[in-house]
Amino acid sequence: MQTITDVKNPVKRPVRVLQYGEGNFLRAFADWKIDILNEKTDFNGNVVIVQPLKRGLGDMLNEQKGLYTTVLRGVQGGKTVEEYRTINSVEACLNPYREEDYKAYMELAGNEDLRFVFSNTTEAGIAYHEGDKLEDKPQASFPGKVCAFLHKRFQVFEGAKDKGLIIIPCELIDKNGDNLKRIVKQYATEWKLEEAFMRWLDEACDFCNSLVDRIVPGYPKAEAAQICEKLGYQDNLLVSAEIFHLWVIECHKEFHEDELPFAKAGLNVIWTDDMSFYRTRKVRILNGAHTLTVLAAYQAGLDTVQECIADKDLVYPFMHKGIFEEIIPSMEGSKEMLEAYASDVLERFENPFNPHQLLSISLNSVSKFQTRDLPSLLSYFEKNKKLPKHLVFSLAALISFYEGTEFEGTALKGDRNGETYLIQDSPEILSTFAGLYKNRDAALIAEKVLGNTSWWGADLTKIEGLQKKVTENLQTIWKDGMKSALSSL
Repeated sequence: MQTITDVKNPVKRPVRVLQYGEGNFLRAFADWKIDILNEKTDFNGNVVIVQPLKRGLGDMLNEQKGLYTTVLRGVQGGKTVEEYRTINSVEACLNPYREEDYKAYMELAGNEDLRFVFSNTTEAGIAYHEGDKLEDKPQASFPGKVCAFLHKRFQVFEGAKDKGLIIIPCELIDKNGDNLKRIVKQYATEWKLEEAFMRWLDEACDFCNSLVDRIVPGYPKAEAAQICEKLGYQDNLLVSAEIFHLWVIECHKEFHEDELPFAKAGLNVIWTDDMSFYRTRKVRILNGAHTLTVLAAYQAGLDTVQECIADKDLVYPFMHKGIFEEIIPSMEGSKEMLEAYASDVLERFENPFNPHQLLSISLNSVSKFQTRDLPSLLSYFEKNKKLPKHLVFSLAALISFYEGTEFEGTALKGDRNGETYLIQDSPEILSTFAGLYKNRDAALIAEKVLGNTSWWGADLTKIEGLQKKVTENLQTIWKDGMKSALSSL
């Protein structure tokens, strides 16, 4: 079979977007949008991707000359909808951990056409890393890389105000742009950079907060050969996603719709000066439902979100009750609107075309729980003076999922009924669990995990009854198995 580069040609355009992250989500969301902008408006710009980690998909993407196919499928109005699109908005992917690529990456700081920065480095990406230095090639942290890149641009253009960049992070943390800017300025202070650079960050750049909403299961492994046969070419970077998409962008200065004319292209993008309602609704219901459910469901023998919805006897009732009896009652706003949104979310989860792998969602589950589910747990407790049992159980399921003492590469090895699975999170989190599980004492593990303020932003052992209940749930999971533990709820 011919390859995608045999039948499709990349299009050379000015590089207008620098993007940190080459994963499935950004390719099926931001780069897909840019591709549509190029087709339907006069945007005329390409994306250069920076691979944020040493290992990634960069080589595969470059082998395909930046070309890949999005496979969007779903059910709308009772009808099946399928959309296949060859994306040719990606110029190249640079790996800054290689000398030549690092040089090319920093040269982009002097690119007059460059205007936007997108990113998705997971919830754990927007974080300070002690020891990053300006002279590092590159810095270990994402904010460190951004600070060094922006400083280079500031130097090249001698602080010109019209050469500032509009930065739109997609990481799923509250105030992602504000937090990224805060850490960038922390590095700038630590590195003793010019006061004029600090002013340029404030006056010439706009660190927007944003919220993204599209379920992207990623590479459709089971169907890849069939899809490529239908397309007529081999594409090793197919990316599957749902039809629905929403991008809410909160700006501090003016809205940038004139430069990113998404509305003209018919794309579902909202520019606003306050995205709090949209963010809370999406993070706590859609993402919260994922994190509430997936680790327990995986340990119960399921592999996809669709299987969770189909399991009407066990996992689906757990998810449904967690959403409608705990998450929504913990939130402010119209109950009717929140429940309508939740019903739509469950319908989206059921999409038969996008089997969303539970292990894929399990990446960095500690920070995900802290962002997505802990606010609901704490708010429910504060409002009702009792613990939300499904959310509390999901925390015990998280602790159980992270059981392992041996590593495979950077991942901790877990075991599901004799089948090894890989637990992926930060080295500090994984080493902590590996150490705790050497003794497998439920009470001690619950105490140490809940008491880790660096993970949760608070000492959860102080919440009345939580440590005891998590310990009991953990013991039940170990003793009776996840299915029995879930049914006992």
